[in-house]
Amino acid sequence: MIFNNDFKYDLKVGQVAEEQLAELLTNKKIEVKRDLKAIVTGNIYVEYFSRGKLSGISRSEADYYCYFLTDGRMFLIKTEELKNLCRVYIGTSRDKAGGDSNTSKGILLPLSDLIK
Repeated sequence: MIFNNDFKYDLKVGQVAEEQLAELLTNKKIEVKRDLKAIVTGNIYVEYFSRGKLSGISRSEADYYCYFLTDGRMFLIKTEELKNLCRVYIGTSRDKAGGDSNTSKGILLPLSDLIK
């Protein structure tokens, strides 16, 4: 990153980024999740099946998923990218029962996969 000591330049760079974020989110559907255990476990749970049928990310119409963690971090990811990250773990030890009375199936996705 190039260092610049000019406030007007830095302001313009920031405003361009703000415009890019606004453009990115305008007219987009966002599925918002809050994972209360992610900080402790190092994983988020991404549901894809429940009570005998596809659910969660398998049926989502969202363009993006946004995960809020209890430490204040948030991750915004395209739904298709999140699906691709999860597919790697289908049928592995990270493919787990969960949800209410363990009636759902989902992927324990490492937070480190979201950061890559």
